[in-house]
Amino acid sequence: MSAANPVTLPLKDYKARSLRLAVDGKVATITLDRPDKKNPLTFDSYAEIVDLFRAAAREKAVKVFVVTGAGGNFCSGGDVFEIIKPLIEMEAAQLLDFTRMTGEVVKAMRACPQPIIAAVEGVCAGAGAILAMACDMRLGTPGAKVAFLFNRVGLAGCDMGACAILPRLVGAGRAAELLYTGRVLGGEEAERWGFFNRLATPDTVLAQAQQLAAELAAGPTFANAMTKRMLDMEWAMSVEGAIEAEAIAQALCMETQDFARAFRAFAAKQKPAFEGN
Repeated sequence: MSAANPVTLPLKDYKARSLRLAVDGKVATITLDRPDKKNPLTFDSYAEIVDLFRAAAREKAVKVFVVTGAGGNFCSGGDVFEIIKPLIEMEAAQLLDFTRMTGEVVKAMRACPQPIIAAVEGVCAGAGAILAMACDMRLGTPGAKVAFLFNRVGLAGCDMGACAILPRLVGAGRAAELLYTGRVLGGEEAERWGFFNRLATPDTVLAQAQQLAAELAAGPTFANAMTKRMLDMEWAMSVEGAIEAEAIAQALCMETQDFARAFRAFAAKQKPAFEGN
């Protein structure tokens, strides 16, 4: 399943249909924009998110992404009438096509070389919680309500990679509790558990996420992309294998001009100006 309007590059020229995309310098902000329904996902928005993050690998100007929701909520999950209702009428092969398609969202986000930061307030439930989970970092608010509520609709907690990724964020026991019960994880608890990196007020959470994104975007782009890649790859490696993989990765980073720039800036007692090469 692919979005009806193919993603064009550079992303600043792309006009999204099912969400808002704004590029400010090196930072792109993706806003789920159906505030009247707490920003649920549709077939179109799933496909467009996949296409955007796949295109990101070819994007030169955008260095970091921020994902957020409009109107005081992050995302309420799949739209009940536009997604859940049609699923009831599908046959097994169609259902598998759908679940594989939703999984492509997380695959695209993890494969995207740029760091992704979620700015979360209000409802962050179901597939919306998965979107936040799939980001590299998450800023939340005390009033945020995170819920992996698949079991409440008769489904397993193993959705879109939740059983693989969530335990690595909050620990196996806590992940099991959230996935078995579907209970709401409040913002302050989510920060204590490690789901949120930090908390902000509702009126500053997006700005703080964008500021963090700008700080990352000013850093060494090649090295940041390598860090993201290694964080992903090393989940399935032995310590010995990870050390060898990191030796190779770091040696590659040492060949970049940004590494040389950092040395020259340090020698001159100046702050390095990274250019991403």
